[in-house]
Amino acid sequence: MKDCLFCKIVKKEIPADIVYENENLLVFKDINPQAPVHVLAIPKRHIDSLNHVSTENQVLVGEIFSKIPEVAKKLEIDMTGYRVISNCGEDGLQTVPHLHFHILGKRKLRWPPG
Repeated sequence: MKDCLFCKIVKKEIPADIVYENENLLVFKDINPQAPVHVLAIPKRHIDSLNHVSTENQVLVGEIFSKIPEVAKKLEIDMTGYRVISNCGEDGLQTVPHLHFHILGKRKLRWPPG
């Protein structure tokens, strides 16, 4: 998608503090962190939101979830705990229309979050 902020980060047109990358995924620090550790995990291929996860891209989405524990370990939040969030749509407060997962940790997180 031409004007997608996260697609521009994937293409290295916009800088990001990358903590993990492979051929399909990118994980980078959130520019407005809500916890001491706050990173975003995104597929490099554009998917609008959770509403657009399908049989065609389920392997890619599954790869993100299989890498989250590895990223959590690298960020030293695997033993103390962390939260994974995906906002979807306007009411879910999705601000960038590119599927992404927030990984937050290094502090006691509150519940309910909203």
